[in-house]
Amino acid sequence: MPEHYTSLLLALAAILIAAKLLGALAQRIGQPAVLGELLAGVLLGPSVLRVLDPAGPILAALGELGVLILLLQIGLHTDLRAILRVGIPATAVGLVGVILPFGIGLLVTRALGMTGLAPVVCAAALTATSIGISARVLSDLDRLHSLEGRIVLGAAVLDDVVGLIILSVVAGLVGGTAITAAGVAGTIMVAIGFIVGAILVGGVLVPPVMRLAGRLRLAWALGAMALALALGLAGVAGWVGSAAIIGAFAAGLVLHATPQRAAVEHATTDLGHFFVPIFFAVVGAAVDLGSLANPRGLAIGGALAAVGIVGKFLSGFAPFWVRSHHTLIGVAMIPRGEVGLIFAQLGLAGGVLDRAQFSAVLLMVMVTTFIAPPWLAFLTRKNRLVQPHRPEPGGLEELVMGQPGRPEAGARNGERSPGN
Repeated sequence: MPEHYTSLLLALAAILIAAKLLGALAQRIGQPAVLGELLAGVLLGPSVLRVLDPAGPILAALGELGVLILLLQIGLHTDLRAILRVGIPATAVGLVGVILPFGIGLLVTRALGMTGLAPVVCAAALTATSIGISARVLSDLDRLHSLEGRIVLGAAVLDDVVGLIILSVVAGLVGGTAITAAGVAGTIMVAIGFIVGAILVGGVLVPPVMRLAGRLRLAWALGAMALALALGLAGVAGWVGSAAIIGAFAAGLVLHATPQRAAVEHATTDLGHFFVPIFFAVVGAAVDLGSLANPRGLAIGGALAAVGIVGKFLSGFAPFWVRSHHTLIGVAMIPRGEVGLIFAQLGLAGGVLDRAQFSAVLLMVMVTTFIAPPWLAFLTRKNRLVQPHRPEPGGLEELVMGQPGRPEAGARNGERSPGN
């Protein structure tokens, strides 16, 4: 057996063991499992144990598959009609939650001496709220279907879509696309056009295929078809000049409208339990603890965290005319989670961010993700809003937050579960 293959097997074993153990520990202290997986990468990476090389091409490729599965899950979890149901308030929260952090982030990073595309990548990492984390915490607190919960989900859907379009633009810039108004507008139009085209065409072609897969009554059929669609659209997205993750996200949007969505979500969740921790661990392994120990790295990380908290918190007050718990909305919008990590990894892989800047972005992601769950719990306890609630297992929340469970028999047979 070649030495590099043996090293890969040992690295994968170490990743899965450390990620799952530290993910479970994170859950025990009330935090999402993703934080434990990031810490596992830090411990296994060059800064501590030197078991995991984040620059290894095979691990990087496996991590990229994890990103595609994660974006497929985000698309499966995204109901575009949610924006229409809560209307203008969610739109106001979502747009302010993108514009304010991005604008302030640009000003702050440039004031700290960052040049070139680095301020753009750092500011872009501040834009998208983590649907997985926000939805899971609100569900645990029995606030998911309240007015505030619906506004948060609608706003998170909107700023995730806008964030992915920004990511597509940033990916083009990192890849060498000229920074011109026409070039940026063209990239935006390609991303939007691809998503719209995928929804329209996929809405006609995909349902019959999924019905056929469901009739086969094979455990792997629905998951295999969903994964093939995600990989295929990711490849087409890259071919037309957009980001591959836009394709995986579009596949999730198409599959969201199918009756087999619940079964697809659970099938891809099982696959994600292998690939997604690899992505988070590889990201964590790229952290240079030495860079965070110096004043400049801490200053950038602290500034980004402050902007990330304040920008999203203020967005909760954007629909000032609506009688709601604006503080709860603002706090629920704070977690960045997996989407911020994708921005950071893109900047590092493209050579736009150095190790210190990448570690600073990761620090921002961890701080914003850590602070929101206990803050939301405090607000709901203070207002006597907590009721016992058992969240539905599986899906995006399970991959990000942890707490795995098993689907009902109906979901495994391709039927839509209650509430879906």
